[in-house]
Amino acid sequence: MELPCARLAGERSRPPPRPCLGHAAAAQESAIGLGAARCARLAARVRPRARHDRVGHVTDRRDLKPFFSPRSVAVVGAAERPTSSGGAVLQNLRICGYDGEIIPVNPKGEPMFGLATRRSLRELTAPAELAVIVIRPDLILDAVREAVATGHKNLLILPGGFAEAGPEGKVRDQDLRRIAAEGGLTIAGPNCAGIIHLDPQRRFGATFLRDMPPGGGIAFISQSGALAEEVIAKANEMPLRVGTVVSVGNAVHLGVDDYLDHLGQDPSITCVLLYIESIDDPQRFRRIARAVTQRKPVVALIGGATGPGGRAAAAHTGATVNDDAAIEEFVRDCGMIRVKSLRRLLLAAKGFGFFPDGFGRRALILSNSGGPGVICTDRATVEGLELPPLPNAFASTLRANLPGEASVANPLDLLADAREDRFAMTLTAALESAAGTYDSILMIHVVPFMVDAGPVIARLAELCRAAKLPIMHSMMGTLPGKAEWFRAMESAGVPMFNDVEAMAEAAGLVARYGEARLAAAGTERPTALSGRTS
Repeated sequence: MELPCARLAGERSRPPPRPCLGHAAAAQESAIGLGAARCARLAARVRPRARHDRVGHVTDRRDLKPFFSPRSVAVVGAAERPTSSGGAVLQNLRICGYDGEIIPVNPKGEPMFGLATRRSLRELTAPAELAVIVIRPDLILDAVREAVATGHKNLLILPGGFAEAGPEGKVRDQDLRRIAAEGGLTIAGPNCAGIIHLDPQRRFGATFLRDMPPGGGIAFISQSGALAEEVIAKANEMPLRVGTVVSVGNAVHLGVDDYLDHLGQDPSITCVLLYIESIDDPQRFRRIARAVTQRKPVVALIGGATGPGGRAAAAHTGATVNDDAAIEEFVRDCGMIRVKSLRRLLLAAKGFGFFPDGFGRRALILSNSGGPGVICTDRATVEGLELPPLPNAFASTLRANLPGEASVANPLDLLADAREDRFAMTLTAALESAAGTYDSILMIHVVPFMVDAGPVIARLAELCRAAKLPIMHSMMGTLPGKAEWFRAMESAGVPMFNDVEAMAEAAGLVARYGEARLAAAGTERPTALSGRTS
C-alpha cells in the first residue's frame, strides 16, 4: 500500500515522489490475505525509507496549546493593508475575537489599529507565546534566528519558499530545520494558511483565509490550504458546526498526527475531519487515531487514491500512487470513517455536528410524500441502514389516526396534505412506542401549496427539542420561509437537509461510528502500511 508519506502539503509543493511501503510491509500484507501477486506488485514499486523525517519529531507529545490558544501573539510582518498577508492575519485576529495580547512587528514601527508596533522581536519586553511570521521567504531565516535569540519557542510560518520551491527553497528548508533544532523551536508550517480555533474560552485565528468558520466542536485538519478555505465557506453556507481549521503546510515539525493528537484530547472538539495526502509515520498515526476514535469520530478524506489522483498527489505533496484497498484497510484499522468526496466529508460534518456519539443503523423513515420516501429508502439501504418494520402497537396507533390512504409501513407516508396535527401525532407515537425499535428517525417534509409549513415546523421543533431519539429532517423545494424553518429545527437539535439522499447519506455515515470505534478497540493487527519498517 501507499498511503501518502511526504510532508509537503502547501498548495505549491512539488518535491520528488517518495514511496512509503517497504518490502517487509508488503510481505505482511500477504500474510493478512491480500494476495501474493498483489504484494509482489506493491513491493516492486516501493523501497523503505527512514521513519522520522521531521526535525525533532519524536513520539513524545509537543505542547500545541500555544498554537491554538496563545496568551500573546507577535505578528512579524504585520500591516494595516488588508490585501497583504500581514494585514490579513492582523485583521483576522481582531475579527475572530481574540482577547490575548496582539503585538504587531514591523520595521516602520507605526501603530496599527491602535496597537503599539515593535520594530523587531528584540523590542518585546518578554517573548510572545506564539510568533506568526508573514514576511518574504528570503527574510524568514533571519526572523527565525531573532526568535531564537529573544527566547521565542513557538513559530507559525505562513509563507512558502521552502522545500516546495526548488533547489534554493530546499536549502532554505534545511537551514530552517537546523536553526529550529539548535534553538529548541516548535514550528507550524511553513507554506500554510494558518490556524483557527474558535474555542469559547479563547477565540484565536491566525490566518490569511477570507472568512472565519461559524464555530462549534468540529475540527478540520487539512493538507490543502484551498480545501481549508472551501470547508470554511461551506460551513458558513450549510451551516456546519466547524470551529477549528488547521492548514498543515510543509510540516517541518507538526503534521496531521500531531494536530490530531492534540485536538483528540481537547474536550471542546467533538469530531475531527481530515484531508490527507501524506503520512510520515503510519505506525504513530495509527496509534494516535485509534486512541482518538475511542473518544470522538474521525472522518478522513484521502486524496490520491486512484492512479491519476495519485499522480496528482505526487505533484502536490510528494505522495506516490496509492492502493485503494490497502488505504481502506488502514483507515478501518485506525477506527476512522473514510469518505471519498468532499461532499460526503461535509455531510459527515453535518451529522456528527449534532450527533457526535453516533447512533445505530436502524432507521424509521417518516415522509408525507411517496416518491421522496422511496428515494430515501433506496439511499438508506445503500448506506447500510436497516429499516425494521413498525412495531405492532405503533402501527395500530397510526391506523387508528391516519387516513386510510396513508401507508403504514417503513417508510411511512402521511400523505401530502399532512399538517401539524398529523405530523405531531405520528412523531409522538414513534417516540413513545417505537424508540426501542429504531436508532434514528429520518423525516421528509414536502410542502404543497395548500399547507402552511410554519405551524408544522413550530410543532415539530417543540417535540424534537425533548426527543431522546436522534432525528434528521429534509425539506425539499424552494420555499419563502425555508431558511427560518431550518434555523428553528436546528436550534431544536435537528440537522436539516435540502434533499433526502443527502440526509440518508449523513445518517449512514453517523451510523458507522460505533462499529468503527469497536473495530479499532481490539488488538492491533498489521496492515500493509502500519507494518512498514524503516
